[in-house]
Amino acid sequence: MQGTFQMDTDTATLCCYDLASLEHRLQDTPDWWSIPDDELEEVNAGHCLFLNLGEDGTYEVHWNVQETVLETGSEAEPRQRYYFQVPSGTVYLGAADDVSGGELEPDELSQGVFLQLNSGNYACTVFKKENQISVTIQPSD
Repeated sequence: MQGTFQMDTDTATLCCYDLASLEHRLQDTPDWWSIPDDELEEVNAGHCLFLNLGEDGTYEVHWNVQETVLETGSEAEPRQRYYFQVPSGTVYLGAADDVSGGELEPDELSQGVFLQLNSGNYACTVFKKENQISVTIQPSD
């Protein structure tokens, strides 16, 4: 499964998470994740990935979901790799402007896509060059 989408962000951040992982943040303030301790808590727990893009703007995101389990050291080119949990299978990949909070969740008007994945642990490999972002998601031990 793969695709491409464009997103505009005013937070200079891309996020990736299973909606069930952040249900407990729905009643929190809309910008809860801008508090470093709160962001770090969720990232360290494997609930969400927040990827700093360096600046606001419009980005083209190329995403690819692979079915094979990640083999460590199998990439020829070094990339940034992050890990997260998928409890429900409904994963949002898009602008962090739309992250769950303030009694809102991402929806069809959000700056991103919804991916249907099997429950489990995943690795997310990211490569950014200018306004082009490549994201590969695959199962991980």
